[in-house]
Amino acid sequence: QVQLVESGGGLVQAGGSLRLSCKASEMVFETKVMGWYRQAPGKQRELVAAITQGVTRYADAVRGRCTISRDGAENAISLQMNTLQPDDTAVYYCYANAVRKLLDRPTMYWGQGTQVTVSS
Repeated sequence: QVQLVESGGGLVQAGGSLRLSCKASEMVFETKVMGWYRQAPGKQRELVAAITQGVTRYADAVRGRCTISRDGAENAISLQMNTLQPDDTAVYYCYANAVRKLLDRPTMYWGQGTQVTVSS
């Protein structure tokens, strides 16, 4: 089972920055998409950003403030978040849609989540 390990969450004041990182526990045959979702208390999980074959996608709420990128290896990504606001407070989950071995079906993998808290 592929595990996604996240790091970089924490407490920051409004206007500050954080960088989240996510790395898979093993190399896989193919990573179709990697990205980040977030879930705030009492709200549904929502897509923040995703990257696939160099193409990036962002939620309207974070576009222009966040940058998703590959961290060198195909199985690692980062999310640079700038000008953070209290509305960005949530648990951020890394995910990967990946084919673990040749002939396997694509599978969604999730990290445990990392807390981001933005104080006003």
